[in-house]
Amino acid sequence: MELHTILSLTKVMFWKCIILTTPVLVLGMVIGVLISIIQTATSIQEQSLTTVPKLIITVLALMGMSRWMLSELMNYATELLGNLQNFAII
Repeated sequence: MELHTILSLTKVMFWKCIILTTPVLVLGMVIGVLISIIQTATSIQEQSLTTVPKLIITVLALMGMSRWMLSELMNYATELLGNLQNFAII
């Protein structure tokens, strides 16, 4: 396998990882910032007030986007395995 092919496969793999994880991470970050703003405004500094909503939103986001994520992973795996003969060393 050539170096160009390995780099291309690695690039596609990293982009798939970024595309699949970004929505969940952004939702958790937005909820964390909103809760932090509310905590600052009300002077309540309870640690569980930030952790529990972020955990709930993350789980709900994973549940809601699992069909799309699985579809993307299946398409990637199908494409990768479909081109397997191109990666063989002859």
